[in-house]
Amino acid sequence: MAAGLRYVMKNGLYSIHVKLLDGRVGKGSGVIVFRDGKILGGDAYLYYTGSYVVKDNTFKGEVLVQRHTSPRGDDNPLFGGPVAVGIGLTGTFTDTRGDMTGTALVGKASQIFGATLHKLADAD
Repeated sequence: MAAGLRYVMKNGLYSIHVKLLDGRVGKGSGVIVFRDGKILGGDAYLYYTGSYVVKDNTFKGEVLVQRHTSPRGDDNPLFGGPVAVGIGLTGTFTDTRGDMTGTALVGKASQIFGATLHKLADAD
């Protein structure tokens, strides 16, 4: 970021593209709304609710991921078991995109992931 330039995380609807890290294989995509400290989103099988705080051009938060529809066929949604999954996340942002990492506690195993966010629409 250029000296003196400061981004403000704007309320908005973002696409989210998630990829597992730590040598694990898995990815997922959906949409997510960041609005006034609240997070709401989902995809074909899961929905997300949570909160975040912003400091400078970074944010941190927590999300609860829950399944709304059982997977079909060979589909295997990330964090998509019948039990809700808690996730801690941190990230950085500009005015149109963000990058974040998180850790999901799935059963007794931690899954580390990375995600990119692309702003689709304002949410003011």
